[in-house]
Amino acid sequence: MNNLAPSKFPLYRRLIIAVSIVIPLVVGALFRIKLEADLSFLPPIYAGFNGATALLLISALVCVKRKKIALHRMFMRLSLLLSLLFLVCYVAYHLTSDPTLFGDLDHDGLLSISELNAVGSLRMVYYIILISHIGLSMLVIPMVLFSYLHAWSGNFDKHKKWVRFSYPIWLYVATTGVVVYLMIAPYY
Repeated sequence: MNNLAPSKFPLYRRLIIAVSIVIPLVVGALFRIKLEADLSFLPPIYAGFNGATALLLISALVCVKRKKIALHRMFMRLSLLLSLLFLVCYVAYHLTSDPTLFGDLDHDGLLSISELNAVGSLRMVYYIILISHIGLSMLVIPMVLFSYLHAWSGNFDKHKKWVRFSYPIWLYVATTGVVVYLMIAPYY
């Protein structure tokens, strides 16, 4: 996999930093824009991308432990691709849809006292998972990209150091993406 010329490393490093800053800013800005289109079919699809990413990440770990590096590399590339597809679908959906409130049983965009009582403390659990998912999803972007960059450049010692942190966070983000979808789905 050592395809990266050492002279290109600083360029890719700056690119990763820029992408890691731009993606959350653009996603945040896009929530202020509403386009007319019905993309209500997307949430189960992008939740599926998250679930598949989690399975691929676990498979990639098993492969690297068994020294099946080519298969590990393929699973990691597929994980990156699915994460990118998730991001595109997530942004497209939120560009075309109003926010969904957890507990909004009558789908009127408001939470009545009876709706709040019906969901009880589960609402707090949902928001704890959601906030950790969102926060870590922003943090994991540069971590995953730097992990990949170090593998691509053949610096496997640095790759392993980065992966110790990026892998569990990425797996958490992918897994909680599915959990968040399953929890909010009844209120779409």
